[in-house]
Amino acid sequence: MKSESAKVSLTEIFLTFATIGLTGFGGGMAIVALVERICVRDKKWISSDEFLHGLAFGQILGPFSLNVCTFTGHHLRGIRGGIIAAIGFILPSFLLVSLLSWIYFTYNKLPQLQAALKGTNPVIIGLIVVVAFDMGRKQIKGLNGSLMALVAFGATVFFSLNAAWVLLGAALWSFGRAYFQRRLN
Repeated sequence: MKSESAKVSLTEIFLTFATIGLTGFGGGMAIVALVERICVRDKKWISSDEFLHGLAFGQILGPFSLNVCTFTGHHLRGIRGGIIAAIGFILPSFLLVSLLSWIYFTYNKLPQLQAALKGTNPVIIGLIVVVAFDMGRKQIKGLNGSLMALVAFGATVFFSLNAAWVLLGAALWSFGRAYFQRRLN
């Protein structure tokens, strides 16, 4: 994987993440799914496991879709790759949101605009569910993985536990489980 990724130019990183930033609607998990499809499946820049590790790290601080882009760019070309990926990802969104903000605050009282905005909400939720299902189907394996996913879901939905605490608990559980399995063998 490293030999392929070493050949990726900073220009290609910028253009790829600018395209993701321009075409990736839905935020959060919808963006993550697009990054995963392009960088893991299509371009094979990063492995699925490495991508999921980057997603886990991205949950810790700030906007995780930007963090995943930065992580992938860093994987490809170090600090410069991470910065270029982040700028490429942010720039189209910044320009588009600036334009849309102007349109919204200029015309926000129009009923047609209000109706259009309300109509997109269910679609965004549907995209997030599809991404979660697709990633879960590929990555959740065995009884332990299924139970961890259910516990994580329950902890966040029913107890409003922060994702960072859920990830820390999962890491500790996995570390402890691996430690005791090694000692038993």
